[in-house]
Amino acid sequence: MDVEGDEERWFDSQEFGPDTDVSNDMFPSFKDIMTQRIGLVVFPGFQILDLVALSVFELANAEAGRTVYELEVLSEHGGPVASTAGVTVDSRAFDRRRFDTLLVAGSTTVPPSSGGLLDFLRRALPRTRRLGSICTGAFVLAEAGLLDGRRATTHWHFARELQRGFPAIRVEEDGIFIQDGPVWTSAGMTACIDLALALVEGDLGLELSRAVARKLVIYHRRAGGQSQFSALLELEPRTDRIQQALDYAKKNLHKNLSVDQLAEVAHLSPRQFSRAFLAETGQSPARAIEKLRVETARILIEEGGQSVDRIAAQTGFSDPERMRRAFHRAFGQPPQSLRRAAARTHAPAM
Repeated sequence: MDVEGDEERWFDSQEFGPDTDVSNDMFPSFKDIMTQRIGLVVFPGFQILDLVALSVFELANAEAGRTVYELEVLSEHGGPVASTAGVTVDSRAFDRRRFDTLLVAGSTTVPPSSGGLLDFLRRALPRTRRLGSICTGAFVLAEAGLLDGRRATTHWHFARELQRGFPAIRVEEDGIFIQDGPVWTSAGMTACIDLALALVEGDLGLELSRAVARKLVIYHRRAGGQSQFSALLELEPRTDRIQQALDYAKKNLHKNLSVDQLAEVAHLSPRQFSRAFLAETGQSPARAIEKLRVETARILIEEGGQSVDRIAAQTGFSDPERMRRAFHRAFGQPPQSLRRAAARTHAPAM
């Protein structure tokens, strides 16, 4: 069976205008196609970390025991392309082949674009089941007009610049990744892993994507609506004693954590511990523990699958109402609102 030839002839027989409503129902059954072609679009000065997204699909092949994904690096002219690190990767020039998924890499700055790159992406949207960007790759999709009227995200450092430059986009500054129809966008750097894991999960299921995450030695992907910022990153104490107390707290959030308990773990008196903790983290122990509880609860809320009552107990809030008040202080909205927002992020294309 000439699958590639059949696909090409099918797409050539279609008429796609700029307002075409692309949905998965328009395509031949992808479940009937053994291999899905994944393309990562690069350009001179792309961020080399974005290549990690391809490793997610590589490991998914290993877990599936067959070649589900065929991986390619693409560029406008083909050949070697230099990254921001100076390392070059070989690439294949744009052509008429169809890709199941195309992802545009980002850069440490707003990436350059060209007429050839923009035309390729515009032609690709109606021919591609999923078109996405990593980090500042969103600027390339935006310049091609592919994000107009859509929700999108990018690296937090460039989010406001994206909104100013392209007001027709609904930029969500703090998302890890966002799906709006067939178009996916992700935050910067390691968020490409979360994006790729979400794509694998959609294709091959939750358990296989979790197995891939374990091979990557990471926690299973962050929810798309999860904040790009982390309380865990803010709490970076200088001494091992305070770090030990924090590690204990993270592992025991379901318990009633007191200053006396944490001080005992740190081998300090409660008074010494409180002073040292504030000096090293800029926060009181009580404030830091609430941040840890809220962040952990938010992840569980956005992932779904557990009731609010259960999550409150699991993260150490004495009751759901106390957790609701903590969410209002941290995010300005209750847990149920964040759960609904996360559900919209993962809503299938219509």
